[in-house]
Formats: sequence, C-alpha cells, structure tokens
Amino acid sequence: MISAEEDSKGETVGHLAHRQPPCYGFSDGALHLIGVWSTIMVRRVILTRLAQKQLQRMPRHIVENLAAWVDDVETRGLEEARKVPGYHDETLHGGRQGQRSIRLSRSYRAIYVVKGQATAEFVSIEEVSKHAY
Repeated sequence: MISAEEDSKGETVGHLAHRQPPCYGFSDGALHLIGVWSTIMVRRVILTRLAQKQLQRMPRHIVENLAAWVDDVETRGLEEARKVPGYHDETLHGGRQGQRSIRLSRSYRAIYVVKGQATAEFVSIEEVSKHAY
C-alpha cells in the first residue's frame, strides 16, 4: 500500500507498509517510493521532482530495481544497503562530488545525496538516468 504526502519543500514522499515486497505505483503522474526514518539510521528516501519525471519514462524493470533498493534502505538502513555488492553503491567524483550512485542495470543508475533536516537524515534521489559510458 502506498500513500503520499508532501514534505516542507513540496517534494512527494510516500510510505510503504512493512513486510511487503518492493512495489511502486503512479498517482497523479508521480511515482511514490519511500521509507521510514530513524534518528540512528537513514531510513527515509525522497524522490525529487526531476527523478519522479524521469521514472515515468523508465522501463518497468528499472523502476522495480529502484523500488527494491528503497525497500532495502527502509528495512535495513542505508549503511547495510551500501554493503550489498549488487547495488554497486559508489561515491562520485568531479562535478558530482558529494553525491553517490547505485546501478539499477548495466545502463541505468540512480544518483542520490544524503541530506539532513534538523535531527533527521534522509536520502534524496536526485536523478535516475541512462549512464553514458
């Protein structure tokens, strides 16, 4: 079950019920994925408007792979999800310094940033795109 709400910046945030397989859904043209946060671990994921728009045009398996990563972050926390070799979580350099990426397939990746708001930290997915090699 997915519900949606907006955070203080107007970005859409949805909540997935625990113990469900990764899922995704469109509502009013927006994809809602998410997590629950804890002050100890990063367990909340927010999609920027750009990322929501990009996901509408992505192949279904890419959306499902991102939903699986988000579910993993939600249940185990970001630090544990980073340890999974299949995600190829890596720090970016150059013009993208301070950002990280995960691979959703050989061609697609999601770029995210860990942000803080007061005492809560969350992951903001900035972009989902086909990677130019």
